[in-house]
Amino acid sequence: MARSNKPVNASAENALDQMKFEIASELGIADKVRSQGWSTMTSADCGRVGGQMVRKMIEQYESGLSGK
Repeated sequence: MARSNKPVNASAENALDQMKFEIASELGIADKVRSQGWSTMTSADCGRVGGQMVRKMIEQYESGLSGK
């Protein structure tokens, strides 16, 4: 079966995009992304953003499990 890039939940896609830009801002690359777009970013920069997104999502999930 072919993979689909369609989001299961459209609001989740918007939240992930917002998180992506927040993390890019924290890493100091948000201005470059806004002016040039994601397609011009290096794979290392995109990997950093993706890695930080995963870390934040895991932290949020774990804090939800512990009831904090």
